Amino acid sequence: MAIKIALLGLGTVGSGVLKIIKNNKKKIRQTSGEEIIIEKALVRNPEKHRNLANEVMLTTDFDSILQDPEIKIVVELIGGLHPAKEYITAAINAGKNVVTANKDLMATFGSELINLAASKKCDLMYDASVAGGIPILRTLATSYSSDIISEIQGIINGTTNYILSQMGEKGLSYEEALKNAQELGFAEADPTNDVTGKDAAYKIVILSKFAFGTKISIDDFTIQGINNLKDFDIKQAQKLGYVIKLVGIAKNINGKLFVEVAPCLLPENAIMAHIKNELNALQIKSQSLGTAVFTGPGAGSSATANSVMSDVITEIKNVVKKTTGQPFSNFSHVMQLTSSEDVKYSYYLSFEAEETLFDLSKLLSNLEIPVREIKQVQSRIVVVTENISRQQLQDLAIQDQYLKASYKILQ
Repeated sequence: MAIKIALLGLGTVGSGVLKIIKNNKKKIRQTSGEEIIIEKALVRNPEKHRNLANEVMLTTDFDSILQDPEIKIVVELIGGLHPAKEYITAAINAGKNVVTANKDLMATFGSELINLAASKKCDLMYDASVAGGIPILRTLATSYSSDIISEIQGIINGTTNYILSQMGEKGLSYEEALKNAQELGFAEADPTNDVTGKDAAYKIVILSKFAFGTKISIDDFTIQGINNLKDFDIKQAQKLGYVIKLVGIAKNINGKLFVEVAPCLLPENAIMAHIKNELNALQIKSQSLGTAVFTGPGAGSSATANSVMSDVITEIKNVVKKTTGQPFSNFSHVMQLTSSEDVKYSYYLSFEAEETLFDLSKLLSNLEIPVREIKQVQSRIVVVTENISRQQLQDLAIQDQYLKASYKILQ
């Protein structure tokens, strides 16, 4: 028996899926029990993909996929919110199972699409939507099914990690590192979603649902990117024994959920501090397993396509067994989000030296902000605090116009 699928998009990931199916036919048949045939591929411009015309039927007509009863699985790889949402909705309504790598879509419309798939008894799988080549969602849904997770820390954007690695190790400016990332294909021509932290935020929304069972949106938490990060702060962090990384955090604090994406200081001997360039990593703390770290390529044709194929093979098994329609994750748990008083971390602070050390020390004392270290470096004053709340940090920012940078210190 052969299972026919359709691809929506033949870009980097779509062509990677095509390549895997072509090169690994024997193993795919052994692991899935079936042969996979890519019946059609939806493309905007067939001429652009003319070199693939001998391997797959190209079409610009989505309805031809919908109306083909032999196509059992639709793989959405076009990205973005629209028309991806409309395509997936139509495919599910037509009784087709869906695989997607679309993090933006699943973070924004995931609940709606998951409920629709369940009502139509169709599969909707999206393991490739987070951390590319790391099968983290399936791991959370299976290996952690009986464990209680207390925290996830993730380096989950390869573009920003590459930029920060180059700035920290080679002394490049932000602009130089970004240009290199674009030339190497690690950054888009318009990297806004990456460098502002929005891409990582979409991923932490999905991770929070799998790890804590709680639905949130990117409007519910603070998102800070690396686009305003200065060379000075990277160098000072290094002198203090830290490495700056863009980290997505989801943490249970006294029964409430704290979520944030922001640059953070990690001790230079921490495992996560050694995740360099385009690699991703997730550190999970749980009741039974303790601390576990998962690392691997976060993006790219082969890595993401491999995760997509894992979902495709799972769906094929479900189609054959007639067990489609089960949610990717059944875990559901309502948690309130933390208040600014609940969250306490040590912070690295950087001020313009327009005020004296005495005046700054007096202000910090008045705000009951305990100081571990304070020193003047050139035209800046650098402060390392003990644990303080986000509310204290917000009060400081309001009262001191010279505060230019504030980054959490993770242990």
